[in-house]
Amino acid sequence: MIDWTSWTGTAIAIVIALLVAVAAVVALRLIAMIVSRKVPWVADLDRRVRRAWAAVSTVVALWIACAITQPVGEQWWPGLSRLFLILTILFGAWLIAALVSFGFERLLLRNDTTLVGADMRRRRTQVIVIHRLVLVFIGVAAVGTALFTFPELRVVGTSLLASAGIVSIIAGLAAQSIFGNLIAGIQIAFTDAIRVGDVVVVEGEWGRIGEINLSYVVVYIWDERRLVVPCSYFTTTPIETWTRHSDKILGTVYLELDWRVPMDAVREKFLEIVEASPAWDRRSAGAVVTDAVGGNVTVRFVMSAKDSSDQWDLRCEVRERLMTWLQQEHPEALPRTRVVVDEPATA
Repeated sequence: MIDWTSWTGTAIAIVIALLVAVAAVVALRLIAMIVSRKVPWVADLDRRVRRAWAAVSTVVALWIACAITQPVGEQWWPGLSRLFLILTILFGAWLIAALVSFGFERLLLRNDTTLVGADMRRRRTQVIVIHRLVLVFIGVAAVGTALFTFPELRVVGTSLLASAGIVSIIAGLAAQSIFGNLIAGIQIAFTDAIRVGDVVVVEGEWGRIGEINLSYVVVYIWDERRLVVPCSYFTTTPIETWTRHSDKILGTVYLELDWRVPMDAVREKFLEIVEASPAWDRRSAGAVVTDAVGGNVTVRFVMSAKDSSDQWDLRCEVRERLMTWLQQEHPEALPRTRVVVDEPATA
């Protein structure tokens, strides 16, 4: 027979527990609003952890309410208690992950005036990879802890961890492609092979490293396509990087011109163009003839820029303006094909 008096007490306890959980969430919100007036980032922290905090507070409050009332004496209580424990573990992991993510994001947003260019990209890449590794560890630890609440799995897990064959099992798993990419992702971050923001040429495509995940890297191609490459690719295949130690870069423009080209005038015009361009960083500029075969001469124009984006703009500007100037001022310098026509033999 159901003891309605006892269950009424349980219902009251549950209601009180829910009110306490709501009060905890509201209290956190009020504290965040007050503190954020002087510390602005507290408001963002509150926004990030609010749902996880509400979930943890609600589950713990309901668990306590049931543990001190009628359900604790029922046969099904051990199963319900284990469910509350598992939910507390999972929601607690969610809360910890939210706090960790917020901390890493604040670290990425922090302006360090001592780090620029390659050093800044190196730090950003390592922070991102460590962040993802920590999140994976939190998730694995939470799931493992939840599974170990079952006595049967605890015995099996303890025996497995204690066995001498665990090393060979881990080695066998690491040999699989997914774990190989995971290890490669960690290697990329801490060997400084590539970094987020680096300019690279991968599979014949020019772009920037946009994302470095634990198992794959996303290259942002210049035409807004995305190239997704396994991490192991960057540890086993040679790649071309333009920003290994610095963003500064030299660019070249080649023009095939006629032998009659006035090189002094061309060189003077080239220097005039680069000096007037905001894309030139004033480190280097020069024009020389590098080849003279096949009826034409090859003129190489070299110019420097602070990064690959400015270098591309500068190369295009130099090529276009020199072409236009030659058409207008020295058409005789434009490449042409010469044909010798023999006179027909007379009878």
